Amino acid sequence: MGRILHLNDNERLAAFAAFVAAPDAPDVDSISERERRLLRMLFSQLVSAVPSVGKDADLTEAVQLLWRHPQVLAELRELLPALWENVSHLNQKLDAPEVPLQVHARYTRLEILAAFGVGDVAKVGAWQMGVRWLPEQMADLLAFTLDKTGTSFSPTTRYRDYAISRDLVHWESQNAAGSETRSRYENHLSLGSRVYLFARLKETDRAFWFLGPANYVSHTGERPMAVTWRLAHPLPGDLFASFAAAVA
Repeated sequence: MGRILHLNDNERLAAFAAFVAAPDAPDVDSISERERRLLRMLFSQLVSAVPSVGKDADLTEAVQLLWRHPQVLAELRELLPALWENVSHLNQKLDAPEVPLQVHARYTRLEILAAFGVGDVAKVGAWQMGVRWLPEQMADLLAFTLDKTGTSFSPTTRYRDYAISRDLVHWESQNAAGSETRSRYENHLSLGSRVYLFARLKETDRAFWFLGPANYVSHTGERPMAVTWRLAHPLPGDLFASFAAAVA
């Protein structure tokens, strides 16, 4: 249950509550693609550390497993309504109808990949790096930590990522990023690809704030490439203040 305590948007909370309120397991094949991804987002959290769910188990198997444990369903039915207290921002849907992410809500890496439809089994594969290119979706996912004073950051990975203003973000690419990747960042609009930003305050945070889509403005350097991105949705004042404090 601790793996879903970060939930803070109305779509996930309402969808998850509807799923677990049903007396029978949902038929994965009869729901929409958006609902299927939402369901997988829930199970990516619940079963990621459950050894009885094999890495090749499909979503139907995972759903049936949950419905064989009524005590877990009962706890979810009690917990989810309490998490509505986490909803602190007016979220906005993406213009990608099958991607169930809400701007200014928080998501784990597993949920992000599930939302973009990466993989076709219940468990979502690991995403360890701060960047992920999804060629089928023509999407670059950039996830970064603002406060890099933690021990896991070496001098070569303390990239300077911070909010310049409520609608501008300074972000540095990995040193290993090749010329093709750097060109894609710079020319993503003409190439028809999208860039999505995800930020967390510190490395111990399980979930990232989804900052929404961003457009290239300018850059300096190459290794790393220091990019200024313009957010399609300006940061709420409280997020901008906490982000600024994290890198002060």
